[in-house]
Amino acid sequence: MMPWLKYLHVTCVVLSISGYTVRGIWMMRDSPRLQKKWVRVAPHIVDTLLLVAGILLALQIRQYPFVQGWLTAKLLALIAYIVVGAVGLKYGRTKNIRIAAWFAAIVIFGYIVLVALTRQVLPFIA
Repeated sequence: MMPWLKYLHVTCVVLSISGYTVRGIWMMRDSPRLQKKWVRVAPHIVDTLLLVAGILLALQIRQYPFVQGWLTAKLLALIAYIVVGAVGLKYGRTKNIRIAAWFAAIVIFGYIVLVALTRQVLPFIA
């Protein structure tokens, strides 16, 4: 087991949701900070590292999406998070749509974390 890999993954999780939250607040405030190059590039670097670390962790523990239900749930929720998150920060036609999608993406992200911690598809059910 490579503990550094798990630490990298968790660090990227924290950086990813923190960055998404801050960018959402800036979106709501129409901040020019959203146009800075590092603000547009950094999330892609963090999320790529997050995904690579996640894939390597899955290989390491020999559990795979479409075999284990909890990893399938995480993968499908990740796709939903990416789509809804993009609507939240960029593609929503109105600010109200962007704000609703931004909030929904944060909820989806929370679900992904709960699934990871519990290894249950429905982590809120005992």
